[in-house]
Amino acid sequence: MAKECDVVEIGVLVYPGAQLAAVLGLTDLFAVASRLRHDLGALERPILRVTHWSEGESGQLAVSYDSHPGSSHAPRVMIIPPSLTQAPAPELLDRYCQDLRQWHGSGVLLVSVCVGVFFIAASGLLDGRAATTHWNFAQSLAERFPKIKVEANLPLLDDGDIITSACLMAWTDLGLKLIERHLGETLAAETARFLAVERITENQRPGSVFTPRLDHGDEAVLKVQHWLQSSGARDVNLAAMAECAGLESRTFLRRFRNATGLKPTEYCQQVRVGRACRMLEFTNRSIDQIAWGVGYQDPGAFRKVFFKVTGVAPSDYRRQMASSAG
Repeated sequence: MAKECDVVEIGVLVYPGAQLAAVLGLTDLFAVASRLRHDLGALERPILRVTHWSEGESGQLAVSYDSHPGSSHAPRVMIIPPSLTQAPAPELLDRYCQDLRQWHGSGVLLVSVCVGVFFIAASGLLDGRAATTHWNFAQSLAERFPKIKVEANLPLLDDGDIITSACLMAWTDLGLKLIERHLGETLAAETARFLAVERITENQRPGSVFTPRLDHGDEAVLKVQHWLQSSGARDVNLAAMAECAGLESRTFLRRFRNATGLKPTEYCQQVRVGRACRMLEFTNRSIDQIAWGVGYQDPGAFRKVFFKVTGVAPSDYRRQMASSAG
């Protein structure tokens, strides 16, 4: 159980042209959740510390707002909000690439809303991966960053260590998703009810509910996690993962399980099933094609793993998602 002193710092990147309604709205959203945490007596849950990061006089990023001032900063989440203007210019994107890479490399969850994805894309962290954005900017994102697989039909794409969303106002649901992740389902539901916000529940979301642990502090394991997320955990084995971590196999196994709570094989299964869930919901590919697409040569083995992770067969999952969408 979390202690009263546990703190989760959620940063918001306030860049020139950022939508202030999203910046301030997210700040208010987390403030409401924090007050409800206190009012409901859920003090065993972490404290949400909200910080705004913007360029100072020196040109370096600095904290311009802190809901709990007085200590050093170590954000676990960094949100890149949307903009009311066009897609950000290259010279603006370049100013934040190094900071985003450093945050991601230290285990910070990167979250973008609408055109905020362009900032993550410019850092190279989405190369070879899928991402979503507002339909009006999908073509521009694909043209400017051809190494990214743009999924314009997805409202939200949770890829473990990076979350991208399509809608301009998706910051409300993303904020509630983060509250659920750190404070629990009850406080997320109470926050949505207090603000009269319609909430998208997990069984309506695309993808898997897998939430990898990224804030464990083991840099060698984190490097492997980022590699697995970016590759879809395809064509990997223990030896390759240990080599990526720079560790002997037995040492890697022990440290990976201690850091993530899962065996490497279980972690890979979660990543692959998450990709399969998106394909089942948003494509017409056959289950066999999806199995091959996420790295299973034997569709029968894929079906067994899928049922083990989700509790339903792939065909049933597709029907359930089609029914909830209708």
